[in-house]
Amino acid sequence: MNNPIKNLSRKEWLIWIGSLAVVSISNILSCDVDWLTLIAAMIGVTSLVFAAKGNVWAQILMILFSILYGIISFRFRYWGEMITYLGMSLPMAVWSTITWIKNPSKENESEVAIQKLCWKHLILLVFFGVIVTGGFYFVLQALNTPNIVFSTISITTSFFAASLTMLRSSYYALGYASNDIVLIVLWILASIENPVYIPVVVNFTIFFFNDMYGFVSWRKRELKQA
Repeated sequence: MNNPIKNLSRKEWLIWIGSLAVVSISNILSCDVDWLTLIAAMIGVTSLVFAAKGNVWAQILMILFSILYGIISFRFRYWGEMITYLGMSLPMAVWSTITWIKNPSKENESEVAIQKLCWKHLILLVFFGVIVTGGFYFVLQALNTPNIVFSTISITTSFFAASLTMLRSSYYALGYASNDIVLIVLWILASIENPVYIPVVVNFTIFFFNDMYGFVSWRKRELKQA
C-alpha cells in the first residue's frame, strides 16, 4: 500500500500525463462538458497506469471508477453496463484488492506476484462465463436495453477481464482491451443519438492503448519472475 507514483518510470509518467491530457481535452472541447465523465476517465486512466505496474492502488481506483461509470451508464439506460460494473466489476475489484495485497511479488513488494493459469482456472472461467452471459442477457432483454448484442458481449469480456485480474494473470489486460473495443462501439452508437457521449468514445480508446501497454508490462515482469 505504498505510494504508487514514486515507482513510475519516465515512460510511464509520459503515458499517464499524455492520457490525462487527451481525455481532458476531448471532454473540455465537447459542446457540453460532462464533469462526471471527465472525472471517471481520469480515475480510470490512473488506475490502468498503476495496474500496469501491478500496484494494488489500481484496484482501489477501479472500485471508484466502477461506481462513477455505473452512474454514467444509468443516464443513457445502458443497463448492462450499469449492472456489470456495479454488480460484478465493483465486487471483483474489492476481491482483487484483497488478493493482490496478500500476494506481493518476491522481487518487489509494491507489485503483485503474477500467477500462471492452469486448466482448472480455464475450465471454471469458461463455465461461469457462459452462465453469467446467459443470465445477464435475459435481464437485459427484460429491461429493454439499447444495443443488447454489444451490451451482452461487454458483459462477457468484463467478466473475463475482472476474473483474470483477480487471478493475477497477465492476460487480464487483454480481457480489458477486448472490453474496451466493445465499449467503443457501444458509445459510438450512443453518440449517434447524443453527441455529448463522444468524449466517452475517446476515453475508452485511450483505455485500450493503456491496457495493451499493461499486457506488455506484465508479460515482461512475468518472464523476470519465472
